[in-house]
Amino acid sequence: MARRYFIRTFGCQMNEHDSGRAAGMLETLGYRRADSEHDADLVLLNTCAVRENADNRLYGTLGHLKSVKDRRQADGQDLTIVVGGCLAQKDGDTVADRAPWVDVVYGTHNLPRLPQLLAEADSAAVPVVELIEQLETFPSALPAKRTVRHHAWVSISVGCDNSCTFCIVPSLRGRERSRRLGEIMDEVGALVDDDVVEITLLGQNVNSYGRDLAGASQFAPLLRELGTVAGLERVRFTSPHPRDFTEDVLQAMADTPNVCPHLHLPLQSGSDRVLRRMRRSYRRRRYLTLVERTRDLLPDAALTTDIIVGFPGETEEDFQATLEVVEEVRFDQAFTFQYSPRPGTPAADMTDGFVPPDVVADRYQRLERLVRQHSLEAHQRLVGTTQELLIESPSKSDPSRWSGRTRGNHLVHLPAPDLVPGVLPELAPGDLVHARVVEAANNYALAGPATAVRRTAAGLAAARAIADGDDWAVPQDAPVTPGVRSLPVMTG
Repeated sequence: MARRYFIRTFGCQMNEHDSGRAAGMLETLGYRRADSEHDADLVLLNTCAVRENADNRLYGTLGHLKSVKDRRQADGQDLTIVVGGCLAQKDGDTVADRAPWVDVVYGTHNLPRLPQLLAEADSAAVPVVELIEQLETFPSALPAKRTVRHHAWVSISVGCDNSCTFCIVPSLRGRERSRRLGEIMDEVGALVDDDVVEITLLGQNVNSYGRDLAGASQFAPLLRELGTVAGLERVRFTSPHPRDFTEDVLQAMADTPNVCPHLHLPLQSGSDRVLRRMRRSYRRRRYLTLVERTRDLLPDAALTTDIIVGFPGETEEDFQATLEVVEEVRFDQAFTFQYSPRPGTPAADMTDGFVPPDVVADRYQRLERLVRQHSLEAHQRLVGTTQELLIESPSKSDPSRWSGRTRGNHLVHLPAPDLVPGVLPELAPGDLVHARVVEAANNYALAGPATAVRRTAAGLAAARAIADGDDWAVPQDAPVTPGVRSLPVMTG
């Protein structure tokens, strides 16, 4: 029987992208996906160093895997444990010291070497640790195994040239490097040929894409070029930086029908004083002007954001400035975080400005009440309208509903179709449907039954799998998407 693998991904969409590439390489080595770590011969943890308690989550998981490995060895089997990603890049040797039962530790730039590292681990008595400081091959040049048929992550750049004091990403992912336009278009074309109808462009700072290649951002031309791809229904991107956001990107979004009217624009703070301490190279006025121009050119666009509460030195006056911006913009959704220090970042050394935890918690609750109110209002504005939804999956909490997303990225649940063995359901994940929104909640809306269905190749394949009682997402025997030819990463 084929050896089986299980990947657990922590953190951001870039990690999701890299996990797909790791899965693709493992499948080219003959592995097949397992349903859990208990069924796997190899477990790969793709780590994050940004999220709170990242270290505790990793070592807690590794402690559990040690007991799984011990049980398997007692039964004459084995378990290969691999740790990759940002926390591995930051603490590679520490991981090996604290968890010597791990077999391989690799950093953010070492993913292409995974097959060789596994081969080395077969004959090594101690963990194989490999960390390099500079990217040599874009992960997108590697084969991939997607988790669903209809959507794919497409990395357009890696690394970051910003120096935000709260963020450790630049030191782990390196300086910003952009892929060439032709490589991106080749990948997107191959994905559409493989039934993908929606892509999300990824970069630590997507709107500065191409600056290292051409001296100025090429993000707007990239969006326009993607508008020419037949069969590509939706284009999304995350995350732009307000400093680099220019009006030509907004105009490209307005002019390109398949680019979705949704802009995730991290605010972080509404106080200029705090923004300076964060080294966020824009100020409140610049941010609000960008929001104003967005609503001029894209009046129906959904706006979402990230906000940090309790950054070192934040006063009540600073926090009130954040509330004022939130009240003025009225985001469709806001991802809010209580500041916690990340070792290795400048902000972690601002100990004299740390805000007491009870004060941070109080501010966080006040902000959360406001953003929930605005999110509810955004969903209430959908009530009575007919929305185009891309069906994503059965609802995770209610089997009587399926879930889809509007072009503005609002989550909408609608009645599930009748499921009869051997009969194709009338809609399936990957299909585009129209439905009338009838009710709103803080984080989602409810719609009536689909009034029109536009079946896609991905939706039809998912419908056939459902009718046959198989996995609607991507079956075990689905082919791995080949990587695309990639020129060497530019380092100048």
